[in-house]
Amino acid sequence: MLKNIPAILSPELLKILMEMGHGDELCIGDGNFPAAAYAQRLVRLDGHGVPEILDAILSLYPLDDFVPKAAFLMQVVNPSDGVPPIWATYEKICRTHESAFSGFEHVERFAFYEQAKKCYAIVATGEAALYANVILKKGVIRS
Repeated sequence: MLKNIPAILSPELLKILMEMGHGDELCIGDGNFPAAAYAQRLVRLDGHGVPEILDAILSLYPLDDFVPKAAFLMQVVNPSDGVPPIWATYEKICRTHESAFSGFEHVERFAFYEQAKKCYAIVATGEAALYANVILKKGVIRS
């Protein structure tokens, strides 16, 4: 056991977060996301939702501040569906951990899948909300 490490972060995921370098990307996929088909490295956190995982990861993981946007969401396919409510939760979590958070870049569905294939790792979750996938670009720790 370690102090101040969120319990939801498995040893496998902590190792991956440590291995990642500046500019590497991490995808957190909802329960419908084809994580196993796309992952170079797959971490399963079934039974957990994306918001709690996102909050735990961002407590340790800096977002890249060398790029205009360091967080990506999958665009809604049918605009009449409106904005997924979970996105406001993600915005709040990101702003809690990153005071200079510049918002999300919205990526067309198939382009998002291609970006996810290139991610260092994908975290598969049990999140039931639609369009709950998010990609994070890792930044640097400044002392």
